[in-house]
Amino acid sequence: MIAADASAIVAFFLKEDGWTSLSEYMKLVMTVDHAIKEFYNAVWKACRVMNLITPQEVEEIIALFQRYQRTNMIIEPEGDHIEGAFEIALREGLTVYDSLYIELAIKKRVPLLTLDEKQKSIGKKLGLETLP
Repeated sequence: MIAADASAIVAFFLKEDGWTSLSEYMKLVMTVDHAIKEFYNAVWKACRVMNLITPQEVEEIIALFQRYQRTNMIIEPEGDHIEGAFEIALREGLTVYDSLYIELAIKKRVPLLTLDEKQKSIGKKLGLETLP
C-alpha cells in the first residue's frame, strides 16, 4: 500500500511523460478525497484549456478512473488529516494541499508516491520513503 498524491494519479491517467513508470505503484493506493477534485480539475484543464484531450477522451478517462476508485483506491477524508497537514505546511513552507498527502503517508506509515519534487524532498526530510 502507498499514499499517492494527485500529481501521480493525474500523470498516470492522462498518460503524461513517465506515466508507465508509475504503473507498478498504482495497483492499490490510498489518497485523500482532495485528490479526486484535483484529478477532475486536471482532466478539465487538459480538455478545455490545453486542448490535449477531446471530450470523448474525457468520458473514457473519467469512466476508467471511476472503476479504478471502486477497486484500487482507498479514499481518506481530508478532514481526518487537516490538522497535521496544517502543522507540516506551517513548519515546512509547503501548501496545505500538498501537506495532506505527506500527513496521510506519515499517519498510515506508508511510502509517498509523488512527482512533485518539493513535496518529495519534504517527505524525505520527515522520514518518509518516497516514490518513484
